[in-house]
Amino acid sequence: MSLRAPAPGVEVVTFGCRLNAVESEAVRRAAEAAGHVDTIVFNTCAVTQEAVRQARQAIRRAHRERPDARIVVTGCAAQIDPQAFANMEQVSAVIGNGDKARPEIWQGLALDGGAKVNDIFALPETAHHFVAGAVDAIEGHTRAFVEVQNGCDHRCTFCIIPYGRGPSRSAPAGDVVAQIRKLCANGYREAVLTGVDITSWGHDLPGAPSFGLLVKQILKHVPELERLRVSSIDCIEADADLFDAIAREPRFMPHLHLSLQAGDDLVLKRMKRRHSRDEAIAFCAQVRALRPDMVFGADFIAGFPTETQDMFARTLDLVDACGLTHLHVFPFSPRPGTPAARMPPVAREDVKDRARRLRDKGAAVFAAHLDRQTGRDIRILTERGGTGRAEDFTPVVTHGLPAGEMIAARVAGHDGARLVLARS
Repeated sequence: MSLRAPAPGVEVVTFGCRLNAVESEAVRRAAEAAGHVDTIVFNTCAVTQEAVRQARQAIRRAHRERPDARIVVTGCAAQIDPQAFANMEQVSAVIGNGDKARPEIWQGLALDGGAKVNDIFALPETAHHFVAGAVDAIEGHTRAFVEVQNGCDHRCTFCIIPYGRGPSRSAPAGDVVAQIRKLCANGYREAVLTGVDITSWGHDLPGAPSFGLLVKQILKHVPELERLRVSSIDCIEADADLFDAIAREPRFMPHLHLSLQAGDDLVLKRMKRRHSRDEAIAFCAQVRALRPDMVFGADFIAGFPTETQDMFARTLDLVDACGLTHLHVFPFSPRPGTPAARMPPVAREDVKDRARRLRDKGAAVFAAHLDRQTGRDIRILTERGGTGRAEDFTPVVTHGLPAGEMIAARVAGHDGARLVLARS
């Protein structure tokens, strides 16, 4: 969860992914334009039961601290179970994910505790969503997050998110290019393409262009953009244009975060993932051959139903087989309504233990990655809070430097979490 600094009249509390962070800015602007004052909007996440619990807890806490403020709930958790939030005495209104950035919804919003939630799978159009959600600045960020895709057509057995986001929908390439140009004109030097399943971008557009083509179009038509990143991708959907951009475009940053989830083929099959263990390893090898400085992060679920110790050991082994350096680890959380919630569960203590072991593995490979950086010359984009990011997304100590600057420096070492620069 991230808590935005209070804006005039409207405060937005954001849970979950980068996509939610982008949309929160559009939500705030739409609510303010409609004249809302003394209003707190909770943009919720539903990826785990814990995320939903935290949202409900935060709503109650906000009401205690600001009893006169009106509370509006939106986001994935609100879309999936609107009545649960509408029934909370602290909540003035619930808005669905498909409507939360639409100005006309906020203009006609009745703050009477009701829920305005439409069928997310029956959206009348896709373009309006992205036009309404487009923003030319994101408060508190030196990197610009650009929504290019939303929704998901796949049905992984553990995932509830398609029911909160709806079908896959793509922003036209021209709109994306125009948006990034606008962001660059406002001082942003790096853009991050975000979505729910961004490698599926283009499947619903005329001619079904590939995601890699979008990447190349951005780099071609926005030469002033200094850095381009992509959020989490499915390796099995990488296309020839994406590989070409990785190999040929130095402004495409050498960091990819992969949605791997497990390293055992039977577990992957039961998850209904579309890649195998060998395909994940081959993808990393292929990309590293094209771009030797590429680093990889990955999402993993520990303790998926039916997972044995041997199956889990293959997930641990995959970290080294793929050469991963940044791990996001989630203990399995059953989501009601998903097939995985009905599968034979792993004992909770084993789930927690496996998550701990995966996190320990992640800490070890990240520490080794930091060790290898000493003596390297890197370029850093400075951020707020005395931290910046190297091209491969490694955090760097930048105390005393203003946010939004691009600097070149040599790495002297690290503090265990961030690189430390040599003094000039």
